[in-house]
Amino acid sequence: MSSQRTAVITGASSENGIGIATARRFARDGWAVAVLDLAGDRAEVVAKSITSEHGVPAFGHAVDVADETAVDAARDAVTAEVTAGRLPEIGAVVNIAGITSPVDFLDTTLDLWRRVMDVNATGTYLVTKAFLPRMVDSGWGRIVNMSSVSAQRGGGVFGKVPYSAAKAAILGFTKALARELGPTGVTVNAVTPGAVDTDIRVGSTAEQEAQIAGSIPVGRTATTEEVAAAITFLCSADSSYLTGVTLDVNGGSHLH
Repeated sequence: MSSQRTAVITGASSENGIGIATARRFARDGWAVAVLDLAGDRAEVVAKSITSEHGVPAFGHAVDVADETAVDAARDAVTAEVTAGRLPEIGAVVNIAGITSPVDFLDTTLDLWRRVMDVNATGTYLVTKAFLPRMVDSGWGRIVNMSSVSAQRGGGVFGKVPYSAAKAAILGFTKALARELGPTGVTVNAVTPGAVDTDIRVGSTAEQEAQIAGSIPVGRTATTEEVAAAITFLCSADSSYLTGVTLDVNGGSHLH
């Protein structure tokens, strides 16, 4: 792609996360990347490392995806980079930023419920709405939203009720927006990973991890690179006839 478009990726600074693996995969495929994360300093470091390693333009900026003012500021910062010619036009938005909730339902609080919904579901809404107009105007774009097998199975991995509910909301959001944007040239799809080797499961025990891996037909959890490959495929020209799709990346742990 030779840096002809920029991929905007949220939640992309954690060293063991799907976001940073996705940013690196985009760069490897020739995209420029905008790394957005709550840890703004870390996002800038990741962006610099991507440029150094892959020779593509990269930009890092802080964002709290649950805060509309912060999202709009991040959009304006990325847009300024595009206007100045330091980044190519925005071609993809990948909503990865999220938090989990491994708390039994009766132990949840309204504050926890709201925070999980705000970061996972409302964050996906705010970031998509902020960056979508430029892609619609250009007549080409890709939106990929991070859901989870927990949305399909009703938990059963690590996150519980608030997490599963928020990730299920993302699936409905994806399908409805895909239908609405059909004629615009912008596709909207979701990925639903199962268990992945990331820090989001910090706090799980070795026994829990072994049980999870043992329940997966392929006998192991996914790598972040495997999820990143699915995401970048959905942003490629090869996926042009896919919209409203839920792409399972779960090693067979949930079969329809």
